[in-house]
Amino acid sequence: MNKIGFLSFGHWTPHPQSQTRSASDVLHQSIDLAQAAEDLGIDGAYFRVHHFARQLSSPFPLLAAAGARTSRIELGTGVIDMRYENPMYMVEDSSAADLISDGRLQLGISRGSPEQVIDGWKYFGYGSEEDDPSGAEAARRKTELYLQLLEGEGFAEPNPRPMFPNPPGMLRLEPTSEGLRQRIWWGAGSDATAVWAAQNGMNLMSSTLKNDESGEPFHVQQAKQLRAFKDAWDSERWGFEPRTSISRSIIPITTDADRRYFVGGGDAEDQIGNIDETTRAIFGRSYVDEPDALVEQLRNDEAIAEADTLLITVPNQLGVAYCVHILESFAKHVAPSLGWKPN
Repeated sequence: MNKIGFLSFGHWTPHPQSQTRSASDVLHQSIDLAQAAEDLGIDGAYFRVHHFARQLSSPFPLLAAAGARTSRIELGTGVIDMRYENPMYMVEDSSAADLISDGRLQLGISRGSPEQVIDGWKYFGYGSEEDDPSGAEAARRKTELYLQLLEGEGFAEPNPRPMFPNPPGMLRLEPTSEGLRQRIWWGAGSDATAVWAAQNGMNLMSSTLKNDESGEPFHVQQAKQLRAFKDAWDSERWGFEPRTSISRSIIPITTDADRRYFVGGGDAEDQIGNIDETTRAIFGRSYVDEPDALVEQLRNDEAIAEADTLLITVPNQLGVAYCVHILESFAKHVAPSLGWKPN
């Protein structure tokens, strides 16, 4: 484990006990948390993307604003649902945000998870064919086009009488951030999609759930997924070494408030469930304990040993100060024993 970051779901609700009662609250606090995490030496600030929900949904304004406020920390998503995206417009938006941050975006994309509404991407104007009811194939086609466009090759015929002078040759989208293509991650839910990510030159992002493909503990299956990805990677073809990240819910218990909020939560074991009518999934356990006990538990997590980046999910509705407390407790009392060094 070389890097640690946080992953925020960006929940907000107009409830008196929530510290994020509006979209404005969660957006401003997300920027503040990225700044505070950078000050702690944390390596990455990552944000979930969900549509039709009281959560973060439009990543590029947030990433651009966080990039303007910070100077070192990586900024990413986990993940953008490509079923909802226009790849050409996405090249412009993501490249602009990447340029504002001076090349610090680590952009997680995928087919996405089940959403709040039925076939939500259709409301965005993107229909799916009868043989693609989940939109999975459409998401892959959009991803392939997005990656191709990020290569920066010209493809559009210039107007012979343009408003402004054109450079020679076919035109590309502008801006196109030159290095962003190597910092795209695919959120894989199965071993097969992890291999597909490697075959398409994307880094691998694996969350706290995946398809239950062997009946083994979650961390064992996830470690096998990471190894399958690495085995399929062709460094000579892609010209860079890939990265892998995993997510975990980890709460070091160091204060009475920690105990009050999290001890006895009942999710200390993996859970099995269905994410749709046909897919059996395994959900990884949470780690809630005092720091010394956490170190021993996490050392036995095979996927943490296999991945280079660990993302800690944070309870953003408890506010920036409390999330900073969790990150600081982990960074000071747990992460160094797992091989991490502050940036």
